Amino acid sequence: PGSVSAAFQEYLQHLGLQDFPCGLGSWNKSRLNARGSPRAEPAGLEEAVPPGEETPEALLELLRDQHSPWALPPDCSPQDRLLREMAALAPELLRGSRVFQVFKSLRILDKGVEEVDKGLLRFQQLEELVLSANRISRVTSAHLPRTLKVLELCYNAVDDLQDLCSQPPPELQHLGLGYNRLCGPSQEKHLTVDFWPNLVSLDLSFNSLTDLLELVSQLSTLHNLRILVLQGNPLALIPTYRGFLVDSLPKLSILDDIHISPEERQQFHGLAGQPELIMSGARVVVSIGEMKGLPNPEDFQQLDVGSERPVITYSYCVTYEF
Repeated sequence: PGSVSAAFQEYLQHLGLQDFPCGLGSWNKSRLNARGSPRAEPAGLEEAVPPGEETPEALLELLRDQHSPWALPPDCSPQDRLLREMAALAPELLRGSRVFQVFKSLRILDKGVEEVDKGLLRFQQLEELVLSANRISRVTSAHLPRTLKVLELCYNAVDDLQDLCSQPPPELQHLGLGYNRLCGPSQEKHLTVDFWPNLVSLDLSFNSLTDLLELVSQLSTLHNLRILVLQGNPLALIPTYRGFLVDSLPKLSILDDIHISPEERQQFHGLAGQPELIMSGARVVVSIGEMKGLPNPEDFQQLDVGSERPVITYSYCVTYEF
């Protein structure tokens, strides 16, 4: 699709909100035309339905029955089901531009989206936006609804936060940037209370951040931050990494998906005042537990010295990619 707006239109077409048994048509015309005019409901709803039309109950059954040709697949999202049922019971709420007012959550995953376009501003009630596993490298904050509280951008190609931080949604509580291409030390300056005054949860996992001291100095300004994920960055290899963060951010409750206990906080008390313990390098020890399919070296050690039998030598090269 290219843009979020194009992906959204493709999503609506896939749901078929204007097609039977949803939408407005001959199957529910009289019922919807009469909506809004005061009248007493007839005692027998089934009998009041004109020939050729369907009752709301019948339309819902067509959508919910797993054997129905109009039923959604079992693995569809609750939002998909809700929209389909709304399109059957009150299709006028989803016609034209009114459809944008219905969405409080929008999830577009793995659709090849590259651009977060200004069409998102039409979602005036949107609180959650999930655009994971796409191809987004830049996010212009001016294109984001001001009502957003959750923004999830994991598994994309974001390598710079400047455009995102120019006019960020003021009420944002969760920012997910895991599995992107953020590199230090130029990005830490965008992670302060000046840009994210209400941020509670921040995911920066599996990027290329290296400057732990600078990152902590910026994150310490986020007074509402309670959940932080940094695993997968080079800075997480520093021996005092977890202890330094736990002591430097006293309001933090969860670090790298592990709850911070009072005992752990007491254990690392005072470490924040010793930045000299943070080393600029790290050592990685790799242990090989078992290798299968290789000749046993002990078999060759049993050969007598000076033996005239032919000796075959094996060499192996093991490569580790970080």
